[in-house]
Amino acid sequence: MSTKTLSNPASKRPNIRMMTVTGMLSALAFALMYLDFSVPFMPSFIKMDVSDLPALIASYCFGPVSGVFVCLIKNLLHLLITRTGGIGELSNFLLGVMFVMPAGFIYQKKKTRISAIMGSVTGALISAAGCILTNYFIVYPVYYKIAMPEEAILGAYQAILPSVESIMESLIIFNAPFTFLKYMICTAILFPFYKHISHLLKGKSAND
Repeated sequence: MSTKTLSNPASKRPNIRMMTVTGMLSALAFALMYLDFSVPFMPSFIKMDVSDLPALIASYCFGPVSGVFVCLIKNLLHLLITRTGGIGELSNFLLGVMFVMPAGFIYQKKKTRISAIMGSVTGALISAAGCILTNYFIVYPVYYKIAMPEEAILGAYQAILPSVESIMESLIIFNAPFTFLKYMICTAILFPFYKHISHLLKGKSAND
């Protein structure tokens, strides 16, 4: 009698659902990238959006890898219409990963409201610090060559706060708090509805 173990089709269903939902959330994240807008306390070339909200949902529901894939897919799609030569998409991807990976990892360890808040705050703080490094060493040096010279970018910050004297100082004063605020807004939008959304996406009843 054969001892070959037959695979259980039911065991594959969660992975199929995860991939399907990850794809849907990626499409939603891509659509949300179109809804960006300027804010009065930042230079006009820096926009606010909540396109990492679907990535946060994926990271909470299925783990940080799913959240990273949402960040990746939405930016790959956005490359088709990029106006930054891909550097804006790279920055968006790196900061999104810095946010959703810690958030998802901490929440998956202990699925409580407190751990979800701790995860989001930790991810937002890491992204805020990361935006200083990625912008200073990667993003802005490319922009200097293809879009705006360093003096013009610094001038855009000085138009808001004349006392800033360097790009690094500008990133610390403007970009880091802005990045933290952006991701905490995503968290604040999600929290009242997460339980209902997660049950729906996982295909469970509200009592599971």
